[in-house]
Amino acid sequence: MFDRYQAGEQAILVHIDFPDENAREDLQEFEMLVSSAGINALNVLTGKRNTPHTKFFVGSGKAQEIAEAVNLYQADVILFNHSLSPSQEKNIEALCQCRVVDRTTLILDIFAQRARTHEGKLQVELAQLRHVSTRLIRGWTHLERQKGGIGLRGPGETQLETDRRLIRERMVNIRKRLEKVERQRQQGRRARNRAEIPTVSLVGYTNAGKSTLFNMITNAEVYAADQLFATLDPTLRKIHVEEVGRVILADTVGFIRHLPHDLVAAFKATLTETREAELLLHVVDISDERRSENIEQVEEVLTEIEAGEVPQLLICNKIDNLDDIEPRIDRDENGMPIRVWLSARAGIGIELLFEALAERLGRQIVNHHLKIPPNAGKFRGELYQLNCIADEQYDEQGNCHLQIKLPAKEWNRLVKQDKTVIEGFIEN
Repeated sequence: MFDRYQAGEQAILVHIDFPDENAREDLQEFEMLVSSAGINALNVLTGKRNTPHTKFFVGSGKAQEIAEAVNLYQADVILFNHSLSPSQEKNIEALCQCRVVDRTTLILDIFAQRARTHEGKLQVELAQLRHVSTRLIRGWTHLERQKGGIGLRGPGETQLETDRRLIRERMVNIRKRLEKVERQRQQGRRARNRAEIPTVSLVGYTNAGKSTLFNMITNAEVYAADQLFATLDPTLRKIHVEEVGRVILADTVGFIRHLPHDLVAAFKATLTETREAELLLHVVDISDERRSENIEQVEEVLTEIEAGEVPQLLICNKIDNLDDIEPRIDRDENGMPIRVWLSARAGIGIELLFEALAERLGRQIVNHHLKIPPNAGKFRGELYQLNCIADEQYDEQGNCHLQIKLPAKEWNRLVKQDKTVIEGFIEN
């Protein structure tokens, strides 16, 4: 049902410059998308127009030039760095006798390649179905009525109508399954809220280095590569931040210019981790000349998913690609961290990130001296798991004297387990 690419397919790329900023796309980014999809670009055809051509998008003369390039290079597919209407795709295919794929379909296909989890695959399929439902007529206009013969004559149902009905049914089924997954995610979030564990979400433009930073902080093995949309499925890991305690860190899908609305809608459940986070780490490739534009695009998507009001800490990544830039923390007029300069790949400035997290997430800290009897080793082990023990001594009776330092919320959670016993451990 979907346009699928085989690795190594040969393509002609088409890019048109428009004076309208909202219609303008980036050619270099498009070439990275093509490379990420595993497609070999044979030639790039560029041009300028004030507005898209109604029939061919590019104008009749440029359309003929594309057809000649397809014959010359024996291309398998024509890739447009723009969103085309179904009729424009059909007209160009008829003229060039070659498959035509627009920017939106290309991004959807890359997402389909990257999806690993059951939820991710469902979300991508839902986005693809939404997109392809407007383009079914391309493949089925040649088919006649299915029904015919004595006793069966009448309006019947065309193949096109059948496919639309099947797609609607499939979309309903996928939505139900995604709602079930979302309920499971909500249960996990409620459990974290009850335990008062804050969530920090990594966001940023695609290929900004989010997964590399995630792996560096958590010692995870999330797939990270120098390509667009290397990460698709969200990953959650628990980390420890000094004077804060346990923190959940979430790695999420990267954003891009003009991210298809079907994708944003399909990934609403996944992006809830971003919307409900206590803090967003906005990772920026500081060595990218388009960093300001990338930041604006990320802000637009965050606003679209209702996460624009979540507090942010800007992470200026890849400082190893620049000269004379040292890792540092930039602060506002109140002394609160607003930017951290680091390199996730080189492991430079990671300790500054943890320092900034401690300050941004810092809450009331309690200090206690505890006397733990020998038969309360389980409670002592739980304190070690919280990484809150500052000093430990033993007396002649085998009692363990601990000096602990941890967030007040963590201590209150422990006291709730058995208030009488735990408060009896406190030394005056």
